[in-house]
Amino acid sequence: MAERLNIFEATVEHFLAPVLPFLRDPAVSEIMINSPREIYVERNGQLVRTDARFEDDEAMLAAVNNVLQFTGKRMDVEHPLIDSRLPDGSRVHVVLSPLCKSAAVMSIRKFSKVMFDAEHLIEVGSWTGQARDYMRLCVLAEKNLLVAGGTSSGKTSLLNVLSGFIPLNQRIVVIEDSSELELQQNHVISLEARAADRWGRGEVSIRDLFRSSLRLRPDRVIIGEVRGGEALEMIQAMTSGHAGSMSTLHANVAIDALNRLETLAMMSKVELPLHALRTQIASAIDVIVQVTRFNDGRRSLTQISEVEPLGEDGHYRLREVFRYQLAQGAAGREGKGTLAWTGEKSSFAGEPKIRLLREQWGLCGPLFDEDAG
Repeated sequence: MAERLNIFEATVEHFLAPVLPFLRDPAVSEIMINSPREIYVERNGQLVRTDARFEDDEAMLAAVNNVLQFTGKRMDVEHPLIDSRLPDGSRVHVVLSPLCKSAAVMSIRKFSKVMFDAEHLIEVGSWTGQARDYMRLCVLAEKNLLVAGGTSSGKTSLLNVLSGFIPLNQRIVVIEDSSELELQQNHVISLEARAADRWGRGEVSIRDLFRSSLRLRPDRVIIGEVRGGEALEMIQAMTSGHAGSMSTLHANVAIDALNRLETLAMMSKVELPLHALRTQIASAIDVIVQVTRFNDGRRSLTQISEVEPLGEDGHYRLREVFRYQLAQGAAGREGKGTLAWTGEKSSFAGEPKIRLLREQWGLCGPLFDEDAG
């Protein structure tokens, strides 16, 4: 296996030679190949057009084909949208002609070789010690968490950090379209979806894997990103004893995350009354963590909200416990700020699991202690 991996690493470096310096540059987080002569990178959060070039369309397509081979995939006009990954774990997405004007478009989301932890997020200002302790407590108390944010906002990185709070003695099943998460626990089962072949055979979807995972006796189920009808299975599992699950979702604010989850659940084609579906969602999701990518490239948590039971009007209700607050003066005008407690008490304060973890409340004690101001 190691020898096969080394061979692929060598061939990838050969075919991706024009962008190899960017693959090795730790300041570059994404490489966007729009055509053989139009290549952009995201460096330190900023998009930059480079002088890198592939010789021609054939050289670029050869590179695409080589990347796909690593995961056993191939270029196919019947399936022109393809996900793959590099030997180092970097995520790759390819769009083939005629869906794009060039022969192909390829985006490489680099795998971070530096695994961020909770303390690092404090150092860079992404969250505070109080927010860290609150999120750790939510994980230990087996709350179901949804990390929401826009493209390249750091959802997967944050999910990695949050998963680090899971006790080492628990069995975790991870489900992804393309493997990205790097959990540090010993007992981890990683499952990866598979697209259909050229004859439409052999597809294994996230939804299929999720159903299978529930038969693998998981203590926790982590879905890299929920994006389709599997949302309904996830919601139902969360409300039927599989607590402590985590996933990510594309949404710009917390309330939109619930609305989007509702829409995805409807894609399952299972007929459910809207009120019943919303009730299940409000019961399934305990905490929504919102992450934001700012224009200057900074990434930060901007909101942590608890999901409350539906209101009398049948709409979702959120209890915002942490909110991003802009700094005073010039720094605030530049968008600088910090994640701060809103003063709201947690709705979990009276729950037995939370009370039993009292010694681990840490800096978030005021959120749970009824006597604290």
